[in-house]
Amino acid sequence: MKKRYVNLILAMVSASAMVLGSVPAMATTDSAKTESAKNDSKEDAEASNEKEADAAKTDTLEDGVYTAEFDTDSSMFHVNEANDKKGKLTVKDGKMTIHVSLVSKKIVNLFAGTAEDAQKDGAEIIEPTTDTVKYSDGYTEEVYGFDIPVPAIGEEFDVALLGEKGKWYDHKVSVKDPVKTDDTAEEAAEDSDKKDEASDKETTEKSDASKDDKKSEGKKLEDLKLEDGTYEFDVTLTGGTGRATVESPAKVEIKDKEATATIIWSSPNYDYMIVDGEKYEPVNKDGNSTFEIPVTVFDTEMEVTADTVAMSTPHEIDYTLNFDSSSMKKEEK
Repeated sequence: MKKRYVNLILAMVSASAMVLGSVPAMATTDSAKTESAKNDSKEDAEASNEKEADAAKTDTLEDGVYTAEFDTDSSMFHVNEANDKKGKLTVKDGKMTIHVSLVSKKIVNLFAGTAEDAQKDGAEIIEPTTDTVKYSDGYTEEVYGFDIPVPAIGEEFDVALLGEKGKWYDHKVSVKDPVKTDDTAEEAAEDSDKKDEASDKETTEKSDASKDDKKSEGKKLEDLKLEDGTYEFDVTLTGGTGRATVESPAKVEIKDKEATATIIWSSPNYDYMIVDGEKYEPVNKDGNSTFEIPVTVFDTEMEVTADTVAMSTPHEIDYTLNFDSSSMKKEEK
């Protein structure tokens, strides 16, 4: 009996030891579960914060009109330099659209997405608008513009373009640094542009009227009956935006029954002139563009063309020169 009692005691001690030995293992398992739960909770919180941050990029812009930078991955597809890389961003009911004026009319359509999706049935192709841009020297040009949906500020998104050859190309673009537009300032700028256009139109009309009045008064070189030598003539320039000028008086050399004028422009950005279909290169390398051209008529408008490289692409601009024979002075040797 005593032996049996001893064995029972030993068995109970052994069982207790087994239970106590399992406690650390159980504790370790519970701790791991707790840590895993903490990590899951942390990841969920981070994901939630990222989503909130993405949403905030749109939510922070209240409805209105902004100027914003429009960046692309292409040197051919970008905002016209007259607009300083910026477009007009409109936010309405949480949706954003940016209007950008490009450099020409060579991009005929855009698509908010990839080139592959642009060619699928039902794709919403973005049609161009015809925009007029004004360069720093006052020259204006018509180019294509587009209204592009913007999914987020500061993030790249896909825009595909269709060129003149009918092929779609993939590009990455982004919109950043939106600045709210002052409606009053914008209206004032529009009014100023309208006044400039009206002024340019009035100047052109006066020039045309003056041209019609003076055409019958033009004189040929033989009418002036000048001997060979170098003379000075007051010369006036009309055409273009009215901002370019030429030096006056201009030197005119008479030799072998031909008159050659030295024309010095107010800019170094003219790379050739055309007179009566003949092309003339500048005679200088430094300073304002200087040309030696024939004078075909005096005391009336003489039509010429000058090519300027002041803009993103060269532009031929039509002008007229008027050499006033009443101001003529012979240069003393």
